[in-house]
Amino acid sequence: MSEGGFDLGPRRHPRRMSLTPMIDVVFLLLIFFMLASRFGMDVALPIAGGAEGGATEWQGAPRLVDVTPDAVMLNGTTTAPSDLAAAVAELLPEPGDAVILRPREGTDLQRVVAVMDLLRTDGITNMILVE
Repeated sequence: MSEGGFDLGPRRHPRRMSLTPMIDVVFLLLIFFMLASRFGMDVALPIAGGAEGGATEWQGAPRLVDVTPDAVMLNGTTTAPSDLAAAVAELLPEPGDAVILRPREGTDLQRVVAVMDLLRTDGITNMILVE
């Protein structure tokens, strides 16, 4: 023993910290976030809100498409989905005029999107979605 203290042996140099475990964790996090994220473009639905129809005067007959969980109605009359676009086109004074889509209670979003796609494939692109 030395005077006035304890002998702890020869002085050791502090061991240098290894960065390997930290680099492993960073790579694991990178892989996790790459797998968890979604790449690619999300599909955007071009629809107008209810206020757009108020900016211009309404031209022609009413064009209200009610979408229910099990049927599609045009101006209150049940219409087959295959006949919907032709029936709506007959009511349009001009091809670019608006059609109002109104999902009814209990209708899921996928059903509304399917009706919108059905109309869009037949050339009806100006749709206003209301509650």
